[in-house]
Order: sequence, then C-alpha cells, then structure tokens
Amino acid sequence: MSTGLTTQTELRLAKRMSRLGTETAFEVLAKARALEAQGRNIIHLEIGEPDFDTPSNVIDAGVKAMRGGWTHYTPSAGLPALREAIAEDVTKSRGVKVTPDEVVIVPGGKPTIYFTFTALVEEGDEVIYPNPGFPIYESLINFTGAKAVPLQMREEKDFRLDPNELADLITERTKLIVLNSPHNPTGSVLTRQDVKDIAAAIGDRDIMVLSDEIYSRLIFEGEHFSLMSLDGWKDRVIMLDGFSKTFAMTGWRLGYGVMRKELATHFGRLMTNVNSCSAGFTQVAGIEAVNGDQSSVAHMCQQFKLRRDKFIAGLNKIPAFSCTVPHGAFYAFPNIKKTGWTSRKLAEALLQDAGVACLAGTAFGQFGEGYLRFSIANSMENLNLALERIGDWTKKNL
Repeated sequence: MSTGLTTQTELRLAKRMSRLGTETAFEVLAKARALEAQGRNIIHLEIGEPDFDTPSNVIDAGVKAMRGGWTHYTPSAGLPALREAIAEDVTKSRGVKVTPDEVVIVPGGKPTIYFTFTALVEEGDEVIYPNPGFPIYESLINFTGAKAVPLQMREEKDFRLDPNELADLITERTKLIVLNSPHNPTGSVLTRQDVKDIAAAIGDRDIMVLSDEIYSRLIFEGEHFSLMSLDGWKDRVIMLDGFSKTFAMTGWRLGYGVMRKELATHFGRLMTNVNSCSAGFTQVAGIEAVNGDQSSVAHMCQQFKLRRDKFIAGLNKIPAFSCTVPHGAFYAFPNIKKTGWTSRKLAEALLQDAGVACLAGTAFGQFGEGYLRFSIANSMENLNLALERIGDWTKKNL
C-alpha cells in the first residue's frame, strides 16, 4: 500500500566510476561558449576538430543513403562493402595484406580504444602509453583496473617516443603498449627507424600494441609508417583509424579498427553489446570517402601546413614562449616554462583575459606541465588575432 511519501535514495556509484577521467577540450569549450553567451569574443583553439566542412561528395552520398533507406540496423562489425573498401585502402597504405574480416567499423575512434582495453587487459596488468598523450588512454586504462605506465614524450627528442625508455618500462606484467603517430597533442611523427627500434624493444614478448593512427594522412614532412607494416607484426597490432580528422567527419561518428581475425570477432561482439552497430547512412558515406575524390584531403593538409608555419613562427616571437615544429596533425604544443606560470593557470588566464581558448598541457597527463596545446584548426585570420592577443597579454602580465 502506497504511503504517498517519496523516499530519496542515495546514489551509490560503482567504484570504477571514480577512476574514469574526461577530455578537457570539451570542458574548456563549454567555458568558452558560456563567455560567448555573455557577449565575449573567443577564439577557439581548444577543440581538436577540423574547421573544414565534410567534402560535398561525401555529404551527397550520406543524404542519398538516408533517402534510400539506409536508416536501419546494420551488421555489428560494419557493412561488408565498407569493410572491403577499408581493407583495400589499408593494404595499399600500410603495405600489408588486410582482409575485410580483419576490419571492424565503430562509431568514432574511441570505441577501438575502449574495446582493446576491455578485450585484452585484466586488472593488475600494465599498459604503457604516451604522456603527454590523448587523455582517454590513461582514463580507460584506469577504468579497467589496469596499471597505467606513462612513457614521457620529451621535447628534446622532438616529442618522439624513445625506444630505450620504452624498453626500460616493459615488465613481465606489461600486456599492452599504446602508440600514437602523428601524435596528439605534440604533432610529432615517428620515423621509420623509430618504429623499427620500438619493435626491437618489444621483441618477441607476448605484448599487443594499440597503434592510434587517426592523423595518418595529416603529415607535413616525412611519411607515415605503421608498426603493422613490419614483417611479423600485423597480428600483434590493433590499428586505429577513422574518418573524423582525415575527412572532417567528426559529427558523423565513424571509425574503424584493423586487427587479427579472431580478435575482430570479439570486437564485433562488443559492438553488439555496446552500440549494436554504426549508422548505415554514415557507413555508405564512408565508402564514398574512401573510394571517391581525395583532393579535399590534400587541400586540408596543405592549409594546415600553411597555418602551422605561420602560427609556430608567431609563437616563437612571443617572450617566454618557445615551440618545436610539429610534423603532423593540427596542434601546436609550446613550452611556457619561462613564464613562471603553471599550464592550467596560464590557459585559464588566456581564456578569461585574452579571449583565447586553449588547453593546459596537463590535460594530456602529468608530463604536460609547462606546456599549452593550441589547435590550429581555425582560420588564418583568427590564428593571427590569437597571436596578437597572446602577445598583448604577455606584455602586460609577464
């Protein structure tokens, strides 16, 4: 019999929720939007998203797919036609034979990270990951109950992973190693020799590698070389790539993982349990992105390089700022240690006082202290204005 009283129950979250981190870029974006709502003019250099539109041929393919009935469930691992297109593309780009049953389509890049840790990592295992690095690595390692082992990306090595330091961190409990090239947040790119040295450092140990290659086609100098391209390494690598960065399709939520067939089967089961499937019309658009005109990718990369050259040169003219030249992605990661300010305090001051939204280096891990991250995915006009505002702020406050 109801008493008519409402009882307030305590929310008791699982302990694992306390280990789950966040992606600060979205928090800073919300702060910046709130300032804009108050009438402030903010230059957005915080979010890692191309400012270009999705190519028109890809949009047309997506619209046609929606009107053609591609609005229902699809196979959990992805449409066969898209898996085949990606397999052919990866075979050409990485120089190693990939079959469609080694490809799993997922809604964005993060599911491949989450599924990798979920499928392979037990509590107490160790996972080595780049730091500073994409914050979701550390967040999800902790969430699974594994031990996050940071590998410092050092400015003196142009923020490229040091194979010798990697070798020193590997123990009998190491289950997985995370690589990311081109690298977020520094824009560093592993050389072919780096990759060979990393393979040698791991050796024949029973260790898998998650290779995050989401920026693989946004390289300004050098080449992209994948660990899976080395003889004998394909079955030991889970390669992450997608459409968000290359084709300016962040909102379409479309990515993929490439891995050995038996692991792909388990990823498909995880998709069934977590997402059911990726959107059909998005996947049809993805087929057009892979097989269609690629000129938009080349144009976007060229524009990012022009912006990089201008912005890095400008940062290096600002007192107490110094910035190495990134060779890929679309980020600048200047050293601000000479300012005497912590990364978080300086990033907040630039937002509140100068109207420039950026991220503290510590948003990417403990070794990001003393740095800021700027996304150059904005117009040259806004990048120049941001440099002017930062320069004015330093003259008044340093």
